[in-house]
Amino acid sequence: MKDQEFVKSRIPHRSPFLLVDGVLEEEEDNIKAYRDINPDDPVFQGHFPDYPVYPGVLIVEGLAQTAGILLLGQTSAIPLFLGIDKVRFRAEVKPGNRLLYHVRVKARRMRVVTVDATALVEEKVVATSSLLLGIKS
Repeated sequence: MKDQEFVKSRIPHRSPFLLVDGVLEEEEDNIKAYRDINPDDPVFQGHFPDYPVYPGVLIVEGLAQTAGILLLGQTSAIPLFLGIDKVRFRAEVKPGNRLLYHVRVKARRMRVVTVDATALVEEKVVATSSLLLGIKS
């Protein structure tokens, strides 16, 4: 398992917009990472105070950041989020959950990569999508 310092060595995102806490597994075309959803996260002040739910858009951004970790390696390139298809949210993510990001490369075309991305909580799928990412050097 690799911690957030490892994550920061791979992608340029920083707090408060760094949405990956660590990497559990990494292979050439596949990565599993995670985010612990903290009840004190400021997002819950507005989404929603009486019924806190982690926003779907942040789940998708976490999946894109995970893809960036996989694609960038030790380069100084910048990952670009180019597109998103087939997004489905299947369950709520609540404070105290561990959100698991699983990203698998589907296709590579020069500096553009398509990935299949899945987010899970306790082995239950909470979101799925296909993401299009670019790499700017």
